[in-house]
Amino acid sequence: MIHIKIITPLGLYTERDVEAVKVRSVEGEMTLLPMHTPLVAMLETCKLQLMENGQYKDYALAGGMLHLKDDQLNMLTDAIEGQEEIDIERAKRAKERAERRLQKKDSKTNIKRAEVALAKAINRIKVFGK
Repeated sequence: MIHIKIITPLGLYTERDVEAVKVRSVEGEMTLLPMHTPLVAMLETCKLQLMENGQYKDYALAGGMLHLKDDQLNMLTDAIEGQEEIDIERAKRAKERAERRLQKKDSKTNIKRAEVALAKAINRIKVFGK
């Protein structure tokens, strides 16, 4: 088992033992299993999957970083939502807002911020719909 702690700016999101962790780092997709070699990785906005009792549970992860050593995994992220926590209508509105900002292309639009907002909204929609 891997003992995982997920921490957000609001505090501890969850702490528990899982059988496996699927996540995407800046270097690509990875599946972490017990006895994995020590690892530090920067995470992209992606679907996080945690396996418990032989089944994966999906989460929308807003990027972050992880540290794994001796089956202890600490994950820091700005935001995370379990599939059942996602407000799909809010995610759709966020996607539309980000798309409108990107289409404006004026000097007041922070393009990088709009791209990040769009990626997060799309990720939440995908995780919600599986």
